[in-house]
Amino acid sequence: MRLHELDITAFGPFGGSQRVDFDELSAAGLFLLHGPTGAGKTSVLDAVCYALYGSVPGARHSGQGLTLRSDHAAPTTRTEVRLELTVAGRRLEVTRQPPWERPKKRGTGTTLDKAQSRLREYDPVAGSWKDLSRSHQEIGEEITQLLGMSREQFCQVVLLPQGDFARFLRADAEARGRLLGRLFDTHRFAEVEKRLAERRRTTEAEVRAGDAELLADAHRMQQAAGDATPLPELAPGDPGLAEAVLAWAAVARSTARERLTLAHCARAAADSARAAAERTLDEVRELARLQRRFAEARERADLLQQRAESHREAQARMERGRKAETVAPALELRDAAESEHRRAAVDETRARALLPQGYADAGAAGLAAAARKAAEELGGLESARRAEERLAGLVAERADLDRQQRADEGVLDEAESWLSGWDAARAALQSRIEFAQEAAARAEQLAVRRDLARGRLDAARLRDQLAGDTDEAHQRALASRERAADARAHWLDLKEQRLRGIAAELAAQLADGESCAVCGATEHPRPARKVAGHIGREAEERALADSRRADDVSAEDERRLGAVREALAAATAEAGDTPTGQLAQQVAELEERYAEARRGALGLHSAQEELRRAEHERELRLAAGQEAAVRAASRAARRDTLDREKASLEAELAQARGTADSVAARAAHLERRVALFTEAADAARAADDSAQRLKDADARLADAAFRAGFDTPQAAAAALLDDAEHRDLQRRLDAWQSEEAAVRAVLAEADTAAAAQRPPADPHTAERAAEAAGRRLQDAVSAWDVAARRCTELDRLSARAAVRVRRLAPLREEYDRVARMAGLAAGTSADNERKMRLEAYVLAARLEQVAAAATVRLRRMSAGRYTLVHSADRAGRGRSGLGLHVVDAWTGRERDTATLSGGETFFASLALALGLADVVTDEAGGVRLDTLFIDEGFGSLDDQTLDEVLDVLDALRERDRSVGIVSHVADLRRRIHAQLEIVKGRSGSVVRQRGAG
Repeated sequence: MRLHELDITAFGPFGGSQRVDFDELSAAGLFLLHGPTGAGKTSVLDAVCYALYGSVPGARHSGQGLTLRSDHAAPTTRTEVRLELTVAGRRLEVTRQPPWERPKKRGTGTTLDKAQSRLREYDPVAGSWKDLSRSHQEIGEEITQLLGMSREQFCQVVLLPQGDFARFLRADAEARGRLLGRLFDTHRFAEVEKRLAERRRTTEAEVRAGDAELLADAHRMQQAAGDATPLPELAPGDPGLAEAVLAWAAVARSTARERLTLAHCARAAADSARAAAERTLDEVRELARLQRRFAEARERADLLQQRAESHREAQARMERGRKAETVAPALELRDAAESEHRRAAVDETRARALLPQGYADAGAAGLAAAARKAAEELGGLESARRAEERLAGLVAERADLDRQQRADEGVLDEAESWLSGWDAARAALQSRIEFAQEAAARAEQLAVRRDLARGRLDAARLRDQLAGDTDEAHQRALASRERAADARAHWLDLKEQRLRGIAAELAAQLADGESCAVCGATEHPRPARKVAGHIGREAEERALADSRRADDVSAEDERRLGAVREALAAATAEAGDTPTGQLAQQVAELEERYAEARRGALGLHSAQEELRRAEHERELRLAAGQEAAVRAASRAARRDTLDREKASLEAELAQARGTADSVAARAAHLERRVALFTEAADAARAADDSAQRLKDADARLADAAFRAGFDTPQAAAAALLDDAEHRDLQRRLDAWQSEEAAVRAVLAEADTAAAAQRPPADPHTAERAAEAAGRRLQDAVSAWDVAARRCTELDRLSARAAVRVRRLAPLREEYDRVARMAGLAAGTSADNERKMRLEAYVLAARLEQVAAAATVRLRRMSAGRYTLVHSADRAGRGRSGLGLHVVDAWTGRERDTATLSGGETFFASLALALGLADVVTDEAGGVRLDTLFIDEGFGSLDDQTLDEVLDVLDALRERDRSVGIVSHVADLRRRIHAQLEIVKGRSGSVVRQRGAG
């Protein structure tokens, strides 16, 4: 990395714009940056750091960049830092502007502008700068990737603060570890330590959780065993816990199985005793049952003897009922005849009560004659009834004609009213049709103009798009052209290198005794050898192929650029120079006018249809009026005919209805008289017939009773049984016979009679003995069940515990392994003899490299007296690995760096800083640092040491480096000719630069 130019505006103490030309200062290799205290020497270095990383080092990095602005700057001057540098063979320009609170352009007050950044790269082929990015994040990532260092590493490596390294020499191991950790980015090793510790805690927690579950199973087994056998006194995580639990579980299972065997024997004995007691109980219960059966049979026999007389009476009653059943048909026939006679008498009395006076005592023949006479009179009224119905039809027709006349009058009035407004409605519809036709013609014209405007608008949009595509295609063509040139230059370089080493290729083909293709000699005493980096034919051919492909890509991009430009020209010719917005506005206006015309034209069809319907309606109205007039003339003739026929019918009906209101009323009266006389004659004949049938039924009943053995029909009727009485009496007789047979059968049983001769049985005593035997069996079964469940539960829990032990075995092994690794990485393990953490171990290796690199320069600065060495010894109670000692060649003693004097500490810290810069540079990817800055500390050196230090710094030029020294020492101004002086004033600091000449 080499700095070229730095432009500072309104930054820090610099109120105006200042420029620093590092190329001029670096020409001498060593330059001095000096000025009074507070002038702004460190601000120059801050500006370099801010340009690269967007922030300043240390405590000065605060806020959001607002504090970087100079208090001496004018309100309208914006703070800006621009740095031009070369890194990784690329010349870059970085410009940064922090947030700026500027005055408002309108009104009073201020407004805050956001921070801005820009990264550009110089193109040597085109001879111009090209923009790379304006994103803060992208620029920061690009710079960090190119430099390979973070801001903290850059500030320690490029801006060497001697005070910090002096403190580094005197610091303890922890402080050195923090600084080295930031520089060498060893947090990944700290993360490894952390991950191992977390993994150890996780696996330990899992092991403890598994042991806790195993102990819980052990407690469950202890509860299932039902005794007070103590568990092993172990806690979760203790070694040997699993084996102890499994051993205890085996003992518990063995004890439980012994108890199960004893319980099984006790259960078998109790079962036998209960079976014997139940057999005895069954025998006693059977004896008691037979004795009760015999006693109950004797009691039932005595009861039958007491009810024998009642049984004989029931038998006699059943016999008389069977005889009376032969008289039952005659009784039923007589009862039916009597009921029929009573109904006929009631019907006759009711019918005679409805007859007119003079007919109440008439016989059946007289009533029939009166009915025939009324029927004949009714037949004479039939023609009058038809005339009356015709008269009703004439009245209805006359009313219908009147309704039709009123309806036609309404039709005529409505038609006349509608036709009176016909002319005005027709004119309005004609006007609407003409307006719609004009709108349709206007819409067609606007459609043509609109389509033309749309075409121009599409062409304008294509023109704008192609303008951007042309720029993009032009950039791609330039880039392809550059890549093709680079590829060709690369091929030519490889070709030139191959030609320089072609002798080695030819020498590789030489063989002893064969002539050389160049000189023809057959002896080859010193053939050319291939050097490192030799370019062969394959590499050259690959470079040639890459060059040709790049040429093809460049030609294709040029072709595409020409096509885009042709399309742009065509679009511009069609659209013209009119802006796209203006064309879009014209299209919108035409669209609106066209839509308005279309809306007006949409009413054409509806207006024409409405006019057609109105003309049709007019024709219908005229036809309806004419038809109504014709119907009115026809109705007048029909009305006269109906009136004449009505008068004739009314005269005829007046004679036929007599005193009645109408012929229908007189006919209804005669119909009722016919019905009454007919019904009365039928009722009289029915009453005479039923009386004769009742007399015949009485004679047949008396004869049947006599033949059945009854003195009178009433006696036979009293002896007759109905169904319910017959069923009840038969049930009583059957029950007597069944009970008598059952009692005789029980008393005849041999075992029942034998049981009655034995002493009375005592079932209660036998039941108590059987219950006691059952309780003993139940207790034995319960004890056996408890023992069996205990064995089952212990087997289940033991199996689960064994599974847990097998499952925990890999986890316990992993925990042991992780715990050993975590202890080793954390420095707490006994295997870690130096008690060094993993991160400290890595940092110790880096510190050893730094000490070796610093010793090269320290020996020269101290005339070979001092050497820096890394020490892995522990300091006090702290951890070892980051100790730093100095070896004094004059005394041969090794001592701590904190014992160095002020001057010795300066050049030791300077050597350490330079060595650290070399190591960090190699760690960051080998980025070359061509510009370094060293801050203060030279005042503590004597003249000889100062000369030696300057010689060391001046030797850096051998590696084409430039070193800037920041110091107040006046003697340095005489020794170093290239100077950058910072002069402070009331209006801000300014920069004065003086070259080596």
